[in-house]
Amino acid sequence: MKSYKKELYFNTKKRYDLVHITPEVNRALKESGIKEGLCLVNAMHITASVFINDNEPGLHKDYLEWLEKLAPYSRHGYKHNVGEDNGDAHLKRQIMGREVVIAITEGKLDLGPWEEVFYGEFDGQRRKRVMIKIIGE
Repeated sequence: MKSYKKELYFNTKKRYDLVHITPEVNRALKESGIKEGLCLVNAMHITASVFINDNEPGLHKDYLEWLEKLAPYSRHGYKHNVGEDNGDAHLKRQIMGREVVIAITEGKLDLGPWEEVFYGEFDGQRRKRVMIKIIGE
């Protein structure tokens, strides 16, 4: 069994952003040379997320509006906000998830017809990291 690791770095211009990263994950898979196995894509920061869904701008807007209703940035009184104002970002990340695992079949990510991989940023404007770990044959 082989393993391959690659890191991606993001520094979004906005506090909230959804970044399409499927091309970068595909590039890492090609670099790995692995044809059958699993690919883990993991946000390595507690206010960021990795998730799979449709690459459709209306859906992305819906996500951000929905998350803001669930955990509004403007709410004062988050217990976490001691010296920081990102209590909402921690909650948004918890809802959207930390990582995805994708099967690799015949050298390709085994995604459904509309599935794409995204990095979700909920406390942006600073450098953050995503790890891609691929294992298999």
